Parts: sequence; structure tokens; C-alpha cells
Amino acid sequence: MKTFIKRFKSTLGMSLTNARGFKTNQKIIIIESDDWGSIRMPNKEIRDKFKNMGYPISDNPYCNYDTLASEEDLTKLFSILSKFKDENGNHPAITANTVVANPDFEAIKKSNYSKYSYKPFIETLKEYYPSNNVFKVWQQGIEDKIFVPQYHGREHLNVPVWMGLLQNNIKIFKDSFDMGFWGVPRNLYDKNIDNVQASYASAKKEDTEYYKKTIIEGLTLFEDIFKYKSKTFIANNYTWSSELNQTLKNKGIIGLQGMKYQKIPTDKVSKVNLIPSYTGKYNEINQIYTVRNCMFEPSQMSESFNNIKNCLKNIENSFLFRKPAIITSHRLNFIGAISPKNRDRNLDMLNELLTEILKRWPDVTFMTSDQLVDYIKSQKEF
Repeated sequence: MKTFIKRFKSTLGMSLTNARGFKTNQKIIIIESDDWGSIRMPNKEIRDKFKNMGYPISDNPYCNYDTLASEEDLTKLFSILSKFKDENGNHPAITANTVVANPDFEAIKKSNYSKYSYKPFIETLKEYYPSNNVFKVWQQGIEDKIFVPQYHGREHLNVPVWMGLLQNNIKIFKDSFDMGFWGVPRNLYDKNIDNVQASYASAKKEDTEYYKKTIIEGLTLFEDIFKYKSKTFIANNYTWSSELNQTLKNKGIIGLQGMKYQKIPTDKVSKVNLIPSYTGKYNEINQIYTVRNCMFEPSQMSESFNNIKNCLKNIENSFLFRKPAIITSHRLNFIGAISPKNRDRNLDMLNELLTEILKRWPDVTFMTSDQLVDYIKSQKEF
């Protein structure tokens, strides 16, 4: 009975998410994947060393699997995507929501933690994989239109909060800093500290002004790296103040990816206000919201959870309400640099999922998030 009630609530929630906003007779599939470019756990050795220091991270999938994608990770992912095409010849593509920089740990330490410094993520890639030109593989994926970066922030890091923790010598953050990362699970530090992973989670005026500066710098760096402007943005942890929207728009952002609620920071640490959203919602400066309504997150689910069946059910519900099926699937699902088994298992499932999608809906159209925003804007009424 409990299982039935849980499933009923899940189906009802999906239906409510899909009921409002933009509708289309096209069966559109988008795969949005966050965290590309950001460091998380540097490697297996550091993960095990951190664990042996007494930090309980064994149950955290991001600590267990997530790191910068290797050449092998990308090549295997692209091989799967390239196998499939829709009726128009489009491959399924990853909207690779990318952060463009990571902390320069050495420079920060030299300043005695008094000054924050960062470096472009392509430099971090070279440090992680000095024997390979991993960014060249990125570029090939972009050229083949199966890997399309969009903007996820300058870093996946709340810089003002993190720097304060380092300056105050908070042990868990100093220990992780010394190992070259900051992605400490939220349950391992004081709940009165803002989420270090959520780049825009503070409501303080001085922090909001800092966030605007990072957006300008980050989107400029994005264009320098990829040679085009990002049209869409998704905030880390889905948390950002609407005060940032004008700065985003000034730098070319017309679409705001997200979940069914925008999390608005408040004056109370780690408390957010939830603002409902839906695909096709416009804000006061004419930016369009798009909302994820499907999930393929095998690295974050128990082995007993049927990721393929659940995602197909999500897609079916989306199409029932004439909505684009926007699948959330974070980077860690495709990473094998720490655990090859994680990547290979999930890629097998992705292959099965895409096979089943084209079998059930042969008239499907594969798009990326920037294409979806352009498509919504092209429809005058919905």
C-alpha cells in the first residue's frame, strides 16, 4: 500500500509539473547534464585517504564516482550517442552544463587564504590528465553536435562562504583543501553554514554583488573557451536570486534551466523560498524557464531502482501533456575515471534507454536546451 501511494504521488507530481505552460505536438527529448568542468573528487587515492581520516563518505555517490571526465569517459559516452538518430538525422545530445573555472589552490594558499584565485577548467583538465588532450575530445563532441556546453557558473563553489571557512580554519574544509577539493557532503558540516557547493546561495548584498561579477567573468570566459555565447543557464543546486537575472541577460542568457521550483536564498542561512516554475514561463525581462520533468540518475539511485522504466514513464507523462521531455542526468553517471564499473553500467542503461525511446516514439526529435529555448520563442502562442 505504501509503495502504491508513493507511486501515485510521484505520478501526480509529474502531471502537475507538466500541466502548465508551453505545449507542442512535437515529441522533444532533451538530456541536461550538470557539473561538467568542475572538479569534485580528484581520484580514488585521495577519496580513500579522506575516508581513512574518519570522514564518512562511503554512501555519497559524488565522492565515490564524480571527477573530471577522462578521454575514455567522453569517448565511450560519445560512442553511445552517435549510434542513434531521430527522423531528421539528429543524434541524442548531452546539454553539458559547464562551469568554466576551478580554484587555484596553490595561489590561494600562497596568499594565506586571504585572496581567491581561479584558473580555467581546461588548465585543470591538463593537470588531471597530462598525457591526454581531453579538451580536444570535448571539441570533437561539440563539432559532432552530441555534446553542447551551456553555462553552469564560473565555479561550482560558493566562493565567499568557502574562503571564510578556510580563513577560520574549519578542519574538514582545510583537510579537503589540502587534498585539492572542496566538495564535502552537506551532512558533514554545520547546518548553519551555507551550502559550499551552491554558488549563489547567499542573500547578503555584498555576496549578490560578488555573484554578478562572477557571472560576467564566467560568461566571458565561456565565450573565450567555446567561441560562442551560452544561451541558457542553470544555477548550481537550483539556487539563485532573481536579482541575478538581468546580469545573465546582459551577457546573452535567454533561457533558465531548472526544476519545478526556483530556490531563492533568504537572510536565514540554508533556508530558501520556493518559487514555482514551468516550461514556457517568462519572467519580467523576457527570459524563458524550462523545467526538468524526467530523471535518469542511476549513480544516485539504489541498484533495485529501475532507472530505465522510471525514465520512460516520465517521458510518457511528458508527451501525454504535450510537453518536451527534459531528462536530468548529472555528469557522475558517465564517469569511470574513479570507478569504471560505474560508467560502464550506466552507459549500458543509457544505450537501452535510447533504444527503447526510438522504439516507442519513432517520431521523436532530439534537441539541446538552447535549441528548445529558441523553439519556444518561435511559437507565438501556446
